[in-house]
Amino acid sequence: MSHVSDSTLQIYNTLTRTKEPFTTIEPGKVRMYVCGVTVYEPPHIGHVMSYIVFDTIRRYLEHLGYDVNHVQNFTDIDDKIINRANAEGIDPQELTESLIAAWGDEMGPFNILAADVYPRATQEIPQIIAMIEGLIEKGHAYPSNGDVYFRVRSFPDYGKLSHRDIAELLSGARVEVNEQKDDPLDFALWKAGKPGEPVWDSPWSQGRPGWHIECSAMCSHHLGGMVDIHGGGTDLIFPHHENEIAQSEAYFGEEPFSRYWVHNGLLQLGDEKMSKSIGNIVRPTDIVESGRAAAYRLQVLSSHYRAPLTFTEDGLEAAENGLSRLRVAARPLDGAANGERDAELDAVVERSVRAFHASMLDDFDTPGAIAAIFDLGRAINRARATDATSASVADARDTLLELTGILGLDLSEPAQGTSADAAPFVELLIGIRKELRSTKQFALADRIRDELATLGVTLEDSEQGTTWRSA
Repeated sequence: MSHVSDSTLQIYNTLTRTKEPFTTIEPGKVRMYVCGVTVYEPPHIGHVMSYIVFDTIRRYLEHLGYDVNHVQNFTDIDDKIINRANAEGIDPQELTESLIAAWGDEMGPFNILAADVYPRATQEIPQIIAMIEGLIEKGHAYPSNGDVYFRVRSFPDYGKLSHRDIAELLSGARVEVNEQKDDPLDFALWKAGKPGEPVWDSPWSQGRPGWHIECSAMCSHHLGGMVDIHGGGTDLIFPHHENEIAQSEAYFGEEPFSRYWVHNGLLQLGDEKMSKSIGNIVRPTDIVESGRAAAYRLQVLSSHYRAPLTFTEDGLEAAENGLSRLRVAARPLDGAANGERDAELDAVVERSVRAFHASMLDDFDTPGAIAAIFDLGRAINRARATDATSASVADARDTLLELTGILGLDLSEPAQGTSADAAPFVELLIGIRKELRSTKQFALADRIRDELATLGVTLEDSEQGTTWRSA
């Protein structure tokens, strides 16, 4: 497949609320920082969704030829960690070590590449203290009874990421009231330790860092301060990422802290947000044990990364059926391909490649890219249903594997039995039914639908076309 120029790559920047041409600090290199989890419990599928998104962004940037330095942190000291460890009667470090050790096993089945570095807050204490000292020296922070606070009003652009002003923040419910602060808006950089908590020595007290300063210090340490892409969920825009901008740009004395702020939408279950209080948490292991990890990745990429994703079993099952059809298309040919060309299939390949990259270059529009992949898969399966072994089918299959590989979609056959053998024939019958309906031969079209239903195949018609699922 021909090389795709990256000159037209556009990325939506939360800071400016517009799509912008992508340029990097260093030519050919991308510094990408993604906010990781606070390790007080195992991850849920909302975490997996976010890391699939940024894994796909990384993969496409690497396909364009960039050298991506991908850093993703672990927050391994936090009130939630301390409370959970106390509840279980173990040391907080024992809790976090066990959860971090399991991280790779949790993410691996979803084909998520490992980050280059996984810094931990507790291993960055010297860098955090140095940054706080610098902010105090510059007049942007102040100690108070063993704590240290960032002086929000010292940073005139505070609120530029979340597009809020000081007056709005003061009247809102997100402001923490604390008599030790000079201003209710100020936020903690260092917290004096309480009895029974893990603590580290500092010039102000034995204590621990605040949440926001950790990421700024880790960016500075591992990515040279400024970054090209800073990512995370939309729930981190305020206050976490807003505070990161303020303290980082105040410390470095330059901007921007990140060239592009990239945020993924959040996941909800049906009509509800996942919540421990109502017991509707879905864990990665729930999906992996059902053998549908690859289908979940497809389900995530079938929705635009900036949009919320509603997770349903029906949606996951539809993704599994779609994956089965792609797997059939990706199977090696039965025997060597002959030299004949199929002009119609060749045209579909060319059209699909153009559509795939046009979508990905437009703010990583994976739904558009997935649509192009399915167009190609359907064309291959139609050709397979006629026992075609032309060179065009072989080339189309190679292109399909290349495009799905860019998105990290695994088309290898699952270990268990599958009904995927029927997929090309179902697709062929759907095509015939469409032709029958276009010529008003509705009785024959309905017969195809009814006969498929007796075989456990349900057809679902919509404005976008006909999809199917098996019982």
